[in-house]
Amino acid sequence: MYKKLLPFLFLLAFLPSALCAGESIRCASTTSTRNSGLLEYLLPIFKADSGVDVEILAVSAGAALELGQKGDVDCVLVHDQDLEKQLVDEGYFVDREDVMYNDFVLLGPAGDPAGVTKTRQSAEAFKKIREAGANFVSRGDNSGTNMRENRIWASTGIMPCRNDKWYLSSGQGMAETIRIASARQAYTITDRATWLSMQDKVKPDLSIVLEGDSTLFNQYGVMIVNPAKYDHVDYRLALNFVIWLTSPAGQQAIGAFKDDRGNALFTPNAK
Repeated sequence: MYKKLLPFLFLLAFLPSALCAGESIRCASTTSTRNSGLLEYLLPIFKADSGVDVEILAVSAGAALELGQKGDVDCVLVHDQDLEKQLVDEGYFVDREDVMYNDFVLLGPAGDPAGVTKTRQSAEAFKKIREAGANFVSRGDNSGTNMRENRIWASTGIMPCRNDKWYLSSGQGMAETIRIASARQAYTITDRATWLSMQDKVKPDLSIVLEGDSTLFNQYGVMIVNPAKYDHVDYRLALNFVIWLTSPAGQQAIGAFKDDRGNALFTPNAK
């Protein structure tokens, strides 16, 4: 997209940010971008460059996409790539672009009762958890994390049932789900950024027991609510935000974001 919009970006480079001062857009995003502190870090930089305020509604990816489908926001920044592309094809969103990625990790209690650390693939790990009847806490909220978890369970050939006493659906965000898993000495799946922001709060109860499997790759994308469906959507300002996130300046800012320990939480990968 950046190459396709070079003429427009050239023009923007010479427009003073004062032209957009006082203007704002609404963006629905995932709790992981809030819990990690990424947006708290990025948005002041974007405002300094553009003059535009971004109001964030931090919810599950599923809820963020619903807000976009209803026209309640101008754009979304989420991490459910297959569903995002489907909704673009269905006409709800336009101008979807990859922005950054991190990964999911599987957390487990001390002692690893299901023997997950002996596995290398997420499907194999989930099978061991089910066979052992070890406690597992799911977000159960149709978030991007929950959808990835469901795909992994599906790949094992058997989905958890309501009667499975070892399986708990929290219906909560990622941070609260991790706290519940810690209290119940249970396994759970989380994005790495949220875990890194919380690990000091739950140690030594939980630790990473599986990481690095290709199925745990976690792509984030940004897209604009289709203004043809909702004429109140501020396409101009939303496009400004998309362009900035995928530009060298935005990508450099994402790559420079680190936690207190110096861990890079997201890797920029706009094309």
